[in-house]
Amino acid sequence: MPHIPEIIMKTIHKTITLTDKQDDWIKAQIDAGYYTDDSDYIRDLIRREQERCAETEVIRTALIEGENSGESQPFDVSAFKKRMRAVQG
Repeated sequence: MPHIPEIIMKTIHKTITLTDKQDDWIKAQIDAGYYTDDSDYIRDLIRREQERCAETEVIRTALIEGENSGESQPFDVSAFKKRMRAVQG
């Protein structure tokens, strides 16, 4: 079996300040089994935010592309349905 190199990511220790309510929330998520510890929870929040930002950027790019594509053309619903029926048989 070929050797697959392990990816080692450098970790950095951070100190953050939370309210009691925020800390209680994180502890509840850990107690419920969703996360192993505080760091796991925070890393998941960051991953989700990164994904959300990436999705937002895809939408933003599509909107800009649409705006730059020129004037819109009239859309004939009847003709569209007719073409779709012809394609689908």
